[in-house]
Amino acid sequence: MEALSTAIHQPASVPKRAVARCATFLSVVLALASVLTPSGGAGAQEASLEYVIKAAYLYKFTPFIEWPASAFPTPSSPFKVCVSGADPFGASLDQVLAGHAVGGRPVRVLRLQAASQADGCQILYADGSRAEAEAALNRVKGAPVLTVTEQSLGLKGAVVQFYVKNGHVRFALDPAAAAANGVVISAKLLSLAAALQAES
Repeated sequence: MEALSTAIHQPASVPKRAVARCATFLSVVLALASVLTPSGGAGAQEASLEYVIKAAYLYKFTPFIEWPASAFPTPSSPFKVCVSGADPFGASLDQVLAGHAVGGRPVRVLRLQAASQADGCQILYADGSRAEAEAALNRVKGAPVLTVTEQSLGLKGAVVQFYVKNGHVRFALDPAAAAANGVVISAKLLSLAAALQAES
């Protein structure tokens, strides 16, 4: 099974404890991937595994991100994970998130038909064409949303950008984009990302 690693825009000094947390973080993601990878041809399995891993990351990010209270309309509002544009996850995203809660809020997966439906999402994965993804990111710009997209789209302003290099799923973090949206990336996640970069 492919190894995972990340990239981040700013280096950090990483304690040994953070490296240990990295191993735990990755082992959980890989365990989910091994359970959820569907059967099929080799090419289909590779593509499916890539997005199983990315789906697992979307959930595993949540303990390391702080959303303001204003991100939720009511105390009982669900935690919404939204997919805008093309949906590359299929059933894997629903499987990863099934039965989970974030901050005591049940997780709901929403597949949006238009960027205008992105209001109220806590995580927004923007895919599809470059124009579609850009419209979705612009729709929630300045709102308390963890925005995620693919680096291959060539867009700026997303908090997280996934990319694949040498068969490894990686992600880049943009703390400035997070600050602009009013969400906070924990120092622990920044250290995890830096440690993974150092080990890659």
